[in-house]
Formats: sequence, structure tokens, C-alpha cells
Amino acid sequence: MKRIVSFNVNGLRAAQTKGLSEWLKAENFDVVCFQETKMDATMADPDYFQELGYKSYWHCAQKKGYSGVLTITKEEPKQVQMGFGIKNYDDEGRIICLDFGSWTLANCYFPSGSAGEERHDFKMNFLNETYPWFKKLVKDKKNVILVGDYNIVHQDLDIHNPTRKDNPSGFRPEERAWMDTWYNELFDDAFRLIHPDQQAFSWWSYRAGSYQKDKGWRIDYQSISKSISKHTKAYKHHKEIRFSDHCPIEATYDLDNSE
Repeated sequence: MKRIVSFNVNGLRAAQTKGLSEWLKAENFDVVCFQETKMDATMADPDYFQELGYKSYWHCAQKKGYSGVLTITKEEPKQVQMGFGIKNYDDEGRIICLDFGSWTLANCYFPSGSAGEERHDFKMNFLNETYPWFKKLVKDKKNVILVGDYNIVHQDLDIHNPTRKDNPSGFRPEERAWMDTWYNELFDDAFRLIHPDQQAFSWWSYRAGSYQKDKGWRIDYQSISKSISKHTKAYKHHKEIRFSDHCPIEATYDLDNSE
């Protein structure tokens, strides 16, 4: 069994001061995928995670204090790939792929469009331009788990107020339609495989006591190739962990029989 966690830490340094290493020691996960590390290449510290028993793989943004993904793993991958090969997106440190032989893990931080229409357009371009890349990944590798902060609410059940009328980025029809295609063609939603009707959130605004009132959005996902979706055994939102405005999401997979 493999316990895989995805966690938008909203700044790795800040999470480290709030008890991240103690939590990792206590839980002993197999793989943890972080998004929005906000660390550039000069700040990457493999020794920190090596002391916890993990090998670490970083893809940092060119811009300081922005974006970035990091995957830490107990098992050494056979192959590592950083980026899509599309400069616009690779400069923002958006994806790491680890190939473990019989299965592949991708850690992706999808752009947010909440800063304004220009960034929403950037986000939609990202979704449309990288989709063929993801499609090829599934075709070539077959057994893929793709985790991360997607910055999209898929279903009405994934947001506390689905009837809102202000059309925020993250809950627009074109984004949700993209997710429909994603889950129809390429993947299954690991959370929905285990909890088809449950409402659970992974992000809460810092404003107006949203966390205390549980007024959240589910925008963090673990997606699994349809070829191995039956190997999803458990799924959990670690809502009690408050190192960030997101909570860690954990899935357990039986990947020993995923050939």
C-alpha cells in the first residue's frame, strides 16, 4: 500500500515553522506532493527532507516567492521529469513527474485565475494547451496518478454555496466543463471513488471565519488513471492540519498489483 499526500502549503518556509516536520515524522507517508512552495532554486534544501527519510525533487518558479512544486518520496523513482516543455508554464514551476516503473506520479500546481481576467485567461490557456500533454502522459505511461491544486471546483457538491451568482474564477462553466472532459476521458476522481456523495473541502478563505464555518471549496484532487482506479483503497482530508489555507489530502493505493 502507498499513502500519497497532496498539499498546497502556501509557502513551505511558513509551514515548516508551524510543525510540518513533526507531522511528517508522525504520519510517515510514502510520498508527499507540495504545491505553492514559494521557494526559488537557491532556497531548495534537500537535506531537510533527507533527515526525515525522503528524497526530494523540486521544480521552482523563476520569480522569487511564487508558485513552485516539490515531491518528496521514500522510494527512489526510475525517472524524473520537470515541466511540460512549454516555457510560459515551466518558468512558473508547475509540474514534476516521477516514474516508478509500473506507475507514474505527477504533482501539478494549476494556475489560479482569481487575480483578474488576465490571469483567468492565462489559466484557461494553460488548461487547453497542457491537456494534450496530459493525454499523452496517460497514453504512454498508462498507470498515472496526478495530484495537486487544480484551482477548480468540479461539482456543486464541491463548494459550500453553489448557487452564487458572481462567477468567480475557479467556479466558471468553462473550467468545470474542462474537468468534465478530464474525468470522462483520462482519469477518475479518487475521492469520489471512495466517497461518491460526501461533501468535503480542501480550501477555505482566510476571511470571515470561513474555516470555522466550514465554508470551503474542494479544489485539490488526486486523479487516477481509469486503468488502475480499482486500486484506490482510502481517501482522507486532513482538515485538522492548519499550516495553510488548504488542507492536505491523502489517498491510499494498492500499487503493488498495478502492472
